[in-house]
Amino acid sequence: MTETSWESAGRTHAGCLRPHNEDAWVARGADGLWMVADGMGGHAAGDRASRMVAEAVGALDAAAPLPEFVDRVDDTLEGANRDIRAWAEAELEGRTMGCTVVALVARGDVGVCLWAGDSRLYRLRGDELLQVSRDHDPFEELVERGELTPEEADARGEASVVTRAIGAAPELHLDVLAFDTAPGDLFLLCSDGLYRELGARELRDLLVAGGSLEALADRLLQGALERGARDNVTVLLARRGAAGASP
Repeated sequence: MTETSWESAGRTHAGCLRPHNEDAWVARGADGLWMVADGMGGHAAGDRASRMVAEAVGALDAAAPLPEFVDRVDDTLEGANRDIRAWAEAELEGRTMGCTVVALVARGDVGVCLWAGDSRLYRLRGDELLQVSRDHDPFEELVERGELTPEEADARGEASVVTRAIGAAPELHLDVLAFDTAPGDLFLLCSDGLYRELGARELRDLLVAGGSLEALADRLLQGALERGARDNVTVLLARRGAAGASP
């Protein structure tokens, strides 16, 4: 049999303007699970919402085949949606609190992305950067119709309103996408605080430059901070190694 190895590195920062950090992340490389959650800006207790999601995902039992594990992640996020809404009803008099989420689950040659909102998953293969997830916001619809470029949509980020998020509605609707993975693939999960400052070409150039994942994560975070980091910034990297013989 063969076993697929992964390495991970992550960084998070409040940014240059926000008083505190509402992002949270989970990296469980040995289990093939990574996640970024971004507390909804302008809403109450976004930091608590993202922590609740991270704690729930971090406690997941990963001992299951890929389809069952993906179902567990899905069920856990739906459970977090209910818990966040119940907490907001009890502690915030029903005011909205929530977070966006993007998760990567990987086993062998298969990866699965689950997401709600505008936190993103990218894949770098060779020198090609692909955006795997698609934002749940009105500007994304304009991009798909060719009325805006992706760069123009990202530049309008502060005016955007996400149309899906954990805690925003009684029922959570996640998008789920399966794709192949290959040795050497580098995945970037991030909150919008990163790509609002660094466009796709800049992200690609920084990632292609290579180095350790720790150095790459530092480089990405520093790039956003140098641009003024108007929002919280979270960077989570996962790189697939070569398959080797398992014991």
